[in-house]
Amino acid sequence: MSRVIPPFFIAVICVLLAMVTIQSGASIAKQLFPLIGPEGTTALRLGFSAAILCLVFQPWKAFPPLGQRMPIVIYGLCLGGMNILFYYAIARIPLGIGVALEFTGPLAVALLSSRKKRDLFWVACAIAGIVLLLPDMSGEESLDPVGVILALGAGACWAGYILFGKKTGNQGSGGMTVALGMSVAAIVLVPYGAINQGMALLSWDVLPLGILVAVMSSALPYTLEMVALRNMPAQGFSIMMSLEPAIAAMAGFIILAEQLSIWQWLAILLVIIASVGSSISSSKKEA
Repeated sequence: MSRVIPPFFIAVICVLLAMVTIQSGASIAKQLFPLIGPEGTTALRLGFSAAILCLVFQPWKAFPPLGQRMPIVIYGLCLGGMNILFYYAIARIPLGIGVALEFTGPLAVALLSSRKKRDLFWVACAIAGIVLLLPDMSGEESLDPVGVILALGAGACWAGYILFGKKTGNQGSGGMTVALGMSVAAIVLVPYGAINQGMALLSWDVLPLGILVAVMSSALPYTLEMVALRNMPAQGFSIMMSLEPAIAAMAGFIILAEQLSIWQWLAILLVIIASVGSSISSSKKEA
């Protein structure tokens, strides 16, 4: 007699695969930096991602009216800023640390919206993790301070992406919104990447990897996340996504041979604890 796989188990697998593909895509993107820089890599990722998402979701069929387009434009600009600042950051600092610092954006949105005293503990965990990751200018293995600032800037853009993503939520399906936002980001950053890198973007050594980065960093994980959200509670989804900094650190170690110190691993753990705690707290507040 055949056994039916529980939907929750399928959802867990989808979330794990989504995180692995996103961070593997980021690792592959980092390998493109010596060839076309963060600007060119961002241009290829956003350009191909926008094309794939527009073909799948066909956002022109439900284009928002003129007076309701500004939130989508800002949402797309935040999406583009988040991408290029993150790539600029991981060009200078390890992938896992970059993701942990970028997580300050959604953490800030979740924690600042809460007025419970118990959430101060999650704030303390997040701050402790960030402090541990701040550059020690006297150490030989200190982090690049510019890379840290860029990762925090990517986190700020992520916060804007969340806030304006909620404002656009009633203007169409999630897929159409992401397709429109990705298109706005591509319109701004593809020319920027082309100006900086020129014909190198069209090299046959680069294009296949650019398409692979777009699929692994946007199209495939977004599809997997939608499948997961249909089969598991939002709280469980948020808690699992909180593991992303650790998965990023592992992807950086396996693919890029990036090694972290014990203190850096502790900092990532503190950020994960803060993210899990804020996810649980936010879920209780919504309930």
